[in-house]
Amino acid sequence: MNIAIVGATGMVGRTMLQVLEERGIEIENLYPVASKSSLGTKVAYRGAFYDVCLLEDALERDVDYALFSAGGSLSTEWAPKFAAKGIVVIDNSSAWRMDENCPLVVPQINIDSIGLNNKIIANPNCSTIQLVMALAPLHREFVIKRLVISTYQSITGTGKAAVEQMEQERNTGESQQMVYAYPIDKNCIPHCDEFLDNGYTKEEMKLVHETRKILGVPDLPITATAVRIPVVGGHSESVNVAFENAFDVESVIALLQNTEGVDVVDDTANNIYPMPINAHGKDAVMVGRIRRDESQPNTLNMWVVADNLRKGAATNAVEILEKLTKK
Repeated sequence: MNIAIVGATGMVGRTMLQVLEERGIEIENLYPVASKSSLGTKVAYRGAFYDVCLLEDALERDVDYALFSAGGSLSTEWAPKFAAKGIVVIDNSSAWRMDENCPLVVPQINIDSIGLNNKIIANPNCSTIQLVMALAPLHREFVIKRLVISTYQSITGTGKAAVEQMEQERNTGESQQMVYAYPIDKNCIPHCDEFLDNGYTKEEMKLVHETRKILGVPDLPITATAVRIPVVGGHSESVNVAFENAFDVESVIALLQNTEGVDVVDDTANNIYPMPINAHGKDAVMVGRIRRDESQPNTLNMWVVADNLRKGAATNAVEILEKLTKK
């Protein structure tokens, strides 16, 4: 395979390379793509070093797959150019997720939504991926009626500059580069992405729209609140899900235990439950605090945690690549 990694020097791009290497994926020619400011630098992969190139350079090469992680505006402009040359684009931005002609894919759930003519495949938002990994097997069995979601999201979802802000605040008490409107260390900010006219943020509405698309329920009632917290290990989510059908907690646990990519971490007698510090560097979606909501019928509470740079972004994209090559 000949692969281009667009945004190769960013946090997700570097994690993509790491996941590709961990999985032993053979790449004949690797093209790490970044901005002009990164020209002259090299990217390491499986003991070799590759020169960073520009998008226009990669477009002229013999590329089979392009993994994009460089922002929505860039993907909007360049993904169609790659697709027009027959290159399959797996895009990590929000640019193509709600396009009706582009499949929005979590491989364990809906890899079959990718058709032969789909040259642009959308990677869902990080918080959506871990959510639907836990929900999809339960929806098939019990039919989801309504979702209430609160997220507690890692600063790595904002990027390197956010990590630098937190580190500066911890080391000196203040930051010279404010990515967030407020200090993030020793704080939590109920503001992920831009606010919309309905009072929700873009991040919150991504959870709504993307979950509906992946589960195939366009009118599913969902409400979400997204909060940024000072951790680096991954995103956490409190999920309250109402079902059409009756369930028992033991059946829920068994379903999740038998779901590829999901680890049930739920032993409250010994204070064992999912935490981002334990999810860091792992690909599994961890689910715990599984319990019945006693305030209304057929309703469940659970706590879902995953590394947002891995399963929430890079690993999911690489898994799509793996499934496509096997297909």
